[in-house]
Amino acid sequence: MLKNIIFDFGDIFINLDKEATENALAQLGVSEISEETVRVCQHYEMGMLSTKSFVDFFEAKFQISSEKLIAAWNAILLDFPQHRLLFLQKLAKNANYNLFLLSNTNELHISWIQENWGMPLYNTFKNCFDHFYLSHEMKMRKPNTDIFAYVLKKHSLVAQETLFVDDTKENTAAAKRLGIQVWNLIPQQDDIIHLFNQKHFSY
Repeated sequence: MLKNIIFDFGDIFINLDKEATENALAQLGVSEISEETVRVCQHYEMGMLSTKSFVDFFEAKFQISSEKLIAAWNAILLDFPQHRLLFLQKLAKNANYNLFLLSNTNELHISWIQENWGMPLYNTFKNCFDHFYLSHEMKMRKPNTDIFAYVLKKHSLVAQETLFVDDTKENTAAAKRLGIQVWNLIPQQDDIIHLFNQKHFSY
Protein backbone atom coordinates (compact mmCIF):
# COMPACT_ATOMS: atom_id res chain seq x y z
CA MET A 1 0.00 0.00 0.00
CA LEU A 2 1.39 3.37 -1.01
CA LYS A 3 1.76 5.76 1.93
CA ASN A 4 4.54 8.17 0.97
CA ILE A 5 5.38 10.13 -2.18
CA ILE A 6 8.76 11.82 -2.71
CA PHE A 7 8.84 14.33 -5.55
CA ASP A 8 11.70 15.90 -7.45
CA PHE A 9 11.27 19.62 -8.24
CA GLY A 10 12.67 20.46 -11.68
CA ASP A 11 10.63 19.18 -14.66
CA ILE A 12 8.19 17.68 -12.17
CA PHE A 13 6.69 20.97 -10.97
CA ILE A 14 8.79 23.80 -12.45
CA ASN A 15 9.68 23.49 -16.14
CA LEU A 16 13.36 23.44 -17.08
CA ASP A 17 15.43 24.11 -20.18
CA LYS A 18 18.29 21.79 -19.35
CA GLU A 19 20.48 22.95 -22.22
CA ALA A 20 20.04 26.67 -21.52
CA THR A 21 22.76 27.06 -18.91
CA GLU A 22 25.34 25.12 -20.93
CA ASN A 23 24.45 27.17 -24.03
CA ALA A 24 24.65 30.43 -22.10
CA LEU A 25 28.02 29.47 -20.63
CA ALA A 26 29.29 28.56 -24.10
CA GLN A 27 28.40 32.06 -25.27
CA LEU A 28 30.49 33.36 -22.38
CA GLY A 29 33.50 31.31 -23.48
CA VAL A 30 33.03 28.09 -21.52
CA SER A 31 33.20 25.84 -24.56
CA GLU A 32 33.87 22.62 -22.65
CA ILE A 33 32.57 21.56 -19.24
CA SER A 34 35.60 19.98 -17.57
CA GLU A 35 35.57 17.44 -14.75
CA GLU A 36 36.72 20.20 -12.43
CA THR A 37 33.77 22.40 -13.39
CA VAL A 38 31.32 19.51 -12.94
CA ARG A 39 32.81 18.82 -9.51
CA VAL A 40 32.46 22.49 -8.51
CA CYS A 41 28.82 22.50 -9.61
CA GLN A 42 28.11 19.30 -7.68
CA HIS A 43 29.82 20.65 -4.57
CA TYR A 44 27.71 23.79 -4.86
CA GLU A 45 24.56 21.66 -5.07
CA MET A 46 25.68 19.91 -1.89
CA GLY A 47 26.25 23.17 -0.04
CA MET A 48 29.98 22.46 0.17
CA LEU A 49 30.73 25.76 -1.59
CA SER A 50 29.24 29.15 -0.80
CA THR A 51 27.59 31.13 -3.57
CA LYS A 52 30.51 33.56 -3.45
CA SER A 53 33.07 30.78 -3.86
CA PHE A 54 31.03 29.28 -6.71
CA VAL A 55 30.80 32.61 -8.54
CA ASP A 56 34.46 33.39 -7.83
CA PHE A 57 35.49 30.07 -9.43
CA PHE A 58 33.92 31.03 -12.77
CA GLU A 59 35.22 34.57 -12.57
CA ALA A 60 38.79 33.41 -11.92
CA LYS A 61 38.83 30.50 -14.37
CA PHE A 62 36.78 31.94 -17.23
CA GLN A 63 36.78 35.70 -16.55
CA ILE A 64 32.97 35.77 -16.32
CA SER A 65 31.43 38.54 -14.24
CA SER A 66 29.16 37.51 -11.37
CA GLU A 67 26.12 39.11 -13.06
CA LYS A 68 26.62 37.20 -16.32
CA LEU A 69 27.41 33.96 -14.52
CA ILE A 70 24.29 34.15 -12.36
CA ALA A 71 22.11 34.93 -15.38
CA ALA A 72 23.58 31.95 -17.26
CA TRP A 73 23.27 29.66 -14.24
CA ASN A 74 19.60 30.53 -13.75
CA ALA A 75 18.74 30.28 -17.47
CA ILE A 76 17.66 26.66 -16.90
CA LEU A 77 14.65 27.78 -14.83
CA LEU A 78 11.37 28.36 -16.66
CA ASP A 79 7.71 28.55 -15.62
CA PHE A 80 5.61 26.81 -12.97
CA PRO A 81 2.31 25.75 -14.60
CA GLN A 82 -0.67 26.49 -12.38
CA HIS A 83 -2.32 23.12 -13.07
CA ARG A 84 0.56 21.39 -11.27
CA LEU A 85 0.14 23.58 -8.20
CA LEU A 86 -3.60 22.84 -8.16
CA PHE A 87 -2.87 19.11 -8.41
CA LEU A 88 -0.40 19.33 -5.53
CA GLN A 89 -2.77 21.39 -3.37
CA LYS A 90 -5.55 18.84 -3.89
CA LEU A 91 -3.15 16.01 -3.05
CA ALA A 92 -2.09 17.79 0.14
CA LYS A 93 -5.66 18.60 1.15
CA ASN A 94 -6.78 14.98 0.74
CA ALA A 95 -3.98 13.94 3.14
CA ASN A 96 -3.88 10.37 1.87
CA TYR A 97 -0.08 10.36 1.58
CA ASN A 98 2.95 11.79 3.32
CA LEU A 99 4.39 14.25 0.78
CA PHE A 100 8.08 15.04 0.41
CA LEU A 101 10.12 17.25 -1.90
CA LEU A 102 13.68 16.04 -2.56
CA SER A 103 15.54 18.29 -4.96
CA ASN A 104 19.08 18.70 -6.23
CA THR A 105 19.30 22.47 -6.18
CA ASN A 106 21.36 25.37 -4.88
CA GLU A 107 21.09 28.77 -3.26
CA LEU A 108 21.08 30.72 -6.54
CA HIS A 109 18.26 28.68 -8.05
CA ILE A 110 16.11 28.84 -4.93
CA SER A 111 16.70 32.59 -4.63
CA TRP A 112 15.65 33.05 -8.27
CA ILE A 113 12.49 31.00 -7.72
CA GLN A 114 11.59 32.92 -4.57
CA GLU A 115 12.04 36.23 -6.37
CA ASN A 116 10.43 35.18 -9.66
CA TRP A 117 7.44 33.45 -8.10
CA GLY A 118 7.20 35.78 -5.13
CA MET A 119 7.39 34.50 -1.57
CA PRO A 120 3.61 33.98 -1.16
CA LEU A 121 3.52 31.48 -4.06
CA TYR A 122 6.79 29.86 -2.97
CA ASN A 123 5.46 29.36 0.55
CA THR A 124 2.13 28.07 -0.78
CA PHE A 125 4.07 25.48 -2.78
CA LYS A 126 6.39 24.58 0.09
CA ASN A 127 3.55 24.23 2.57
CA CYS A 128 1.93 21.50 0.45
CA PHE A 129 4.71 19.15 1.56
CA ASP A 130 5.07 17.48 4.92
CA HIS A 131 8.85 17.69 4.49
CA PHE A 132 10.88 19.83 2.09
CA TYR A 133 14.45 18.74 1.33
CA LEU A 134 16.97 20.69 -0.74
CA SER A 135 20.35 19.14 -1.53
CA HIS A 136 22.43 22.20 -0.65
CA GLU A 137 20.86 22.28 2.82
CA MET A 138 21.29 18.52 3.34
CA LYS A 139 24.93 18.31 2.18
CA MET A 140 23.84 15.37 0.01
CA ARG A 141 22.64 14.99 -3.56
CA LYS A 142 20.98 12.48 -5.86
CA PRO A 143 21.79 9.93 -7.22
CA ASN A 144 23.88 9.04 -4.17
CA THR A 145 21.82 6.51 -2.22
CA ASP A 146 22.66 8.11 1.13
CA ILE A 147 20.15 10.90 0.46
CA PHE A 148 17.31 8.39 0.03
CA ALA A 149 18.45 6.31 2.99
CA TYR A 150 18.47 9.47 5.13
CA VAL A 151 14.86 10.34 4.29
CA LEU A 152 13.67 6.75 4.83
CA LYS A 153 15.40 6.46 8.20
CA LYS A 154 14.56 9.94 9.51
CA HIS A 155 10.84 9.46 8.91
CA SER A 156 10.67 5.68 9.51
CA LEU A 157 9.39 5.09 5.99
CA VAL A 158 9.00 1.62 4.53
CA ALA A 159 10.68 1.68 1.11
CA GLN A 160 8.01 -0.52 -0.51
CA GLU A 161 5.31 1.90 0.71
CA THR A 162 7.14 4.85 -0.81
CA LEU A 163 7.07 6.26 -4.35
CA PHE A 164 9.83 8.49 -5.76
CA VAL A 165 9.10 10.60 -8.86
CA ASP A 166 12.02 12.08 -10.80
CA ASP A 167 12.76 12.88 -14.43
CA THR A 168 16.36 11.62 -14.26
CA LYS A 169 16.81 7.88 -14.81
CA GLU A 170 20.00 7.79 -12.75
CA ASN A 171 18.10 9.13 -9.73
CA THR A 172 15.15 6.74 -9.98
CA ALA A 173 17.55 3.82 -10.48
CA ALA A 174 19.32 4.72 -7.23
CA ALA A 175 16.04 4.88 -5.31
CA LYS A 176 14.91 1.60 -6.82
CA ARG A 177 18.03 -0.12 -5.49
CA LEU A 178 16.74 0.63 -1.98
CA GLY A 179 13.37 -0.95 -2.74
CA ILE A 180 11.53 2.33 -3.30
CA GLN A 181 8.81 2.38 -5.97
CA VAL A 182 9.73 4.80 -8.76
CA TRP A 183 8.28 6.71 -11.67
CA ASN A 184 10.84 8.02 -14.12
CA LEU A 185 8.69 10.83 -15.53
CA ILE A 186 9.59 11.94 -19.06
CA PRO A 187 9.16 15.72 -19.56
CA GLN A 188 7.05 16.83 -22.54
CA GLN A 189 5.57 13.33 -22.59
CA ASP A 190 4.33 12.87 -19.02
CA ASP A 191 2.89 15.28 -16.47
CA ILE A 192 2.76 14.84 -12.71
CA ILE A 193 -0.98 15.54 -12.72
CA HIS A 194 -1.47 12.14 -14.40
CA LEU A 195 0.21 10.29 -11.55
CA PHE A 196 -2.91 8.35 -10.58
CA ASN A 197 -4.41 7.88 -14.04
CA GLN A 198 -2.57 4.62 -14.34
CA LYS A 199 0.13 2.79 -12.46
CA HIS A 200 3.23 4.37 -13.95
CA PHE A 201 5.50 3.37 -11.13
CA SER A 202 7.37 0.14 -10.57
CA TYR A 203 9.27 -1.72 -7.86
